[in-house]
Amino acid sequence: MSDMYRVLKLDELERIPVSEGLEWRPIRRRLGIRAFGMNAYTAEKVGDCVVEEHREGSGHEEVYVVVRGLGRFTVDGDDFDAPAGTLVYLPDPDVLRSAVSGEEGTMVLAVGGWPDRAFEPSGWEWTFEAGPLADAGRYDEAIAIMEDGIAKLGESGAGFYHLARFEAKAGRREDAIEHVRRALELRPDLRAYAEKDEDLEPLLDAG
Repeated sequence: MSDMYRVLKLDELERIPVSEGLEWRPIRRRLGIRAFGMNAYTAEKVGDCVVEEHREGSGHEEVYVVVRGLGRFTVDGDDFDAPAGTLVYLPDPDVLRSAVSGEEGTMVLAVGGWPDRAFEPSGWEWTFEAGPLADAGRYDEAIAIMEDGIAKLGESGAGFYHLARFEAKAGRREDAIEHVRRALELRPDLRAYAEKDEDLEPLLDAG
């Protein structure tokens, strides 16, 4: 380890469960990368998700690198296999993409950024990390992660929304009420989600 460089192994990264067998392995935050987004995703079982179905709402162009195993990709309706050593480049953020594991332990590295402006981190990285902790009852840790995200990225409706959810789970009612109010001030459209959210619905009457 040195101030001039850092070395880590992908298999030593924390494994954070997301959904459908997908595990997120955070790289950008762990290394403090500022120039581009970079994270790894793994799937232990064949058929598990290794790239969530999505369009890149951030506007990033992305490259997926299959590091290990086999990714079975679907991109813009086209299906193809991508064995280890394959790069899949998607310059158009509006293209629908997904992939499942074709072999046990498949790992895909995702690298992204805007082609025309400097990179800025997204709040989903903090939410991805905090969510499973809250699900496991580790509320204080989840809350601390969301507070860190707001401190670093600035105030956002989504940031306060998830912070309020975790505070409500932890029994911090007054904090949760304050932060769900702030979330709805910044993002009034979140009320529709909050009204269906079992964590937040009881707080809305207080707001």
